[in-house]
Amino acid sequence: MRLIILVLLLAAPLANADIFIKCPRLLNGESETLFENKTIQVKGNRIESVHDGRVSGSANDQNINLVDATCMPGLIDAHVHITSQQSPNRFTDRFKQDPADRILAAVPYARRTLMAGFTTVRDLGSNDNLALNMRNAIEKGHITGPRIVAAGKSLATTGGHADPSNGTNQKYRGDPGPKEGVINSVDDARKAVRQRYKDGADLIKLTATGGVLSEAKSGRNPQFTGEELRAIIDTARDYGFKVAAHAHGADGMKRAVIAGVDSIEHVTYMDVETMKL
Repeated sequence: MRLIILVLLLAAPLANADIFIKCPRLLNGESETLFENKTIQVKGNRIESVHDGRVSGSANDQNINLVDATCMPGLIDAHVHITSQQSPNRFTDRFKQDPADRILAAVPYARRTLMAGFTTVRDLGSNDNLALNMRNAIEKGHITGPRIVAAGKSLATTGGHADPSNGTNQKYRGDPGPKEGVINSVDDARKAVRQRYKDGADLIKLTATGGVLSEAKSGRNPQFTGEELRAIIDTARDYGFKVAAHAHGADGMKRAVIAGVDSIEHVTYMDVETMKL
């Protein structure tokens, strides 16, 4: 039986102690060869080395002897929303649940993700910055989960894909602005990026077009002006951020690529012209 060995779950290393994981079989991610009888030495939260044979550490180290198992590198999922999942109640929950309710409900998602073999995930958008809270809790050892690279709240325009007031009564949701990730000008764009910096985000996520689940007439139309996109990206560069752009239509993709985004997510309806940019 092949098992993914998750060091973060199997053992919490003692101070100054290494972990020696004795693997009957090992895939190293660089070769198609299935190696036999290897020992992985872990120091802190890093793999220090891989030894031939079954090697044990000192009396202070931790030894894990695996039987009929296959070790492999942790997987990386580069686009998740780890603090939420689809539910028939997702709209009503936005009114009934506080952020604390939602982050507590999401704790099992983090553990489930790690147990599935994903040791690193890139979270591209969470309301109320919940993914940032989860990232911090995992790093501090309060909960179990993968390493999280998080964008925090995605950037959108009014009525755009990541406008948190979409599909709701404005009486209750108000008119969100840059703090909530909604922009309508170059100045708003700069302020929204700076707010993400203040919040502790790891990167910037913008919604260059509508989306599959948008409460809107179109999921494919471009939703930022070129000037707004350039303001986001230029400000992001000043603060050391990479910029990811959600896009489901060619026109929005073209604007985002020309403005200088680092990645396009989804790329639905990409055309040949966009591919050549």
